[in-house]
Amino acid sequence: MIKDLWFTVQQIDPTTYAISEYGHWEKVHSFLLMGKEKAVLIDTGLGIDNIKRITDQLTTLPIEVITTHVHTDHIGSHGQFEKIYVHEGDKDWLVNGIKGLSIEQIRKDVSRDITLPTPKTFKPDTYQPFQGEPTGLLHDGDVFELGNRRLRIYHTPGHSPGHISVLDETNGYLFTGDLLYDETPIYAFYPSTNPVDLVNSLEKIAEIPNISMIYGSHNTLGLEPTILHEVKKAVQFLREKKLATFGTGIHTFNGFSVQF
Repeated sequence: MIKDLWFTVQQIDPTTYAISEYGHWEKVHSFLLMGKEKAVLIDTGLGIDNIKRITDQLTTLPIEVITTHVHTDHIGSHGQFEKIYVHEGDKDWLVNGIKGLSIEQIRKDVSRDITLPTPKTFKPDTYQPFQGEPTGLLHDGDVFELGNRRLRIYHTPGHSPGHISVLDETNGYLFTGDLLYDETPIYAFYPSTNPVDLVNSLEKIAEIPNISMIYGSHNTLGLEPTILHEVKKAVQFLREKKLATFGTGIHTFNGFSVQF
């Protein structure tokens, strides 16, 4: 397995890898999914180091990048790849910059609480999130055929307007981006988020059949699909108590929490 000073590479199966950045407080995961004809990289990390150095070691297949959403910790190495896809709801942020987040705040967030040595190329004071035109726009229901492997796009807004989840229909893996993960709260308290949309999106993924494993973009790598039962209960609770609104705080459930 690849040894690297910044990235941790973990093999999920022979054609699926998690590329993680455990040296940063966000503990973000990107995922490389390989088919017979091409590969998809779900997100490109923080941009503290160049993720393409890792993907080059894992595959010679052409790689297309699917963006779960346009936040700094998911688009860091987008500039290293030729084909980048984003949902139309987040396109403006990719092209013109993330609304409501100053560059000062972004630089502060990307450079704090780092526990591993960073590469010499990383300069927090001049760090710039990727900005550029996507190759194409994603829509709910879009399918990526990798050759003997099929991925389906689900539009799951709330954390951002164009947030998506990716279902690997061939293996039953559901990649949930920042819609579902454990340990720290799922965020929908910024002005650019939408608590009602987030709850609707949680319900949407909880209805997807035949999921074998869930891979969120932060913290624990791989959550058992039984968590979706808890998600259904949480959705019902949040709606009944009318909690899906800004300012209601952190709501903790069995295995995850949300913050509005």
